[in-house]
Amino acid sequence: MITLALSKGRIFDETLPLLAAAGIEVTEDPEKSRKLILPTNQPDVRVVLVRATDVPTYVEYGGADLGVTGKDTLIEHGGQGLYQPLDLRIARCRMSVAVRADFDYAGVVKQGSRLRVATKYTSIARDFFATKGVHVDLIKLYGSMELAPLTGLADAIVDLVSTGSTLKANHLVEVERIMDISSRLVVNQAALKLKQAPIRRIIDAFAGAVKPD
Repeated sequence: MITLALSKGRIFDETLPLLAAAGIEVTEDPEKSRKLILPTNQPDVRVVLVRATDVPTYVEYGGADLGVTGKDTLIEHGGQGLYQPLDLRIARCRMSVAVRADFDYAGVVKQGSRLRVATKYTSIARDFFATKGVHVDLIKLYGSMELAPLTGLADAIVDLVSTGSTLKANHLVEVERIMDISSRLVVNQAALKLKQAPIRRIIDAFAGAVKPD
């Protein structure tokens, strides 16, 4: 049995065409089913639905043989023990710094003042500001990042930005782009040895279906 870990939403939807290229179709809609393990048209392949942040952990410890997860999640997780054969170029967005429209970010950075930064991505934020020589106090949040500057909790946020419409609606502006983000295929290294042929077949099918830039 091959087990693939996916998270609901954009990553799930954008992985479906790649699965189709491997001849795999998920036979139940995750939005309608209450099941957390979904069957496919291949009796030896199943999909487990987990939180996006848990995908690398499931794959690392063998709860799944392979999974699809964002580069942001992999960096925060550390990626230990995971084989990362492919950038799938799906669920694309960017990691950015954003502030209130009336906040003089450039001035504060230039003066060497300490910044309070709210983010779910503490490793990425810490490394980014460290390379710039900016002193920050990191405040870990799990949702509604945009509220932090609006309520005075933080001066800035580090978060994923897709279209920028949420920032705009909350009178925030993007002031620095940290990195581009896309989703990666990750594979459990032990599973790759034990189930080499079926996993290689999936990797090769995905590789053939990845859209070039």
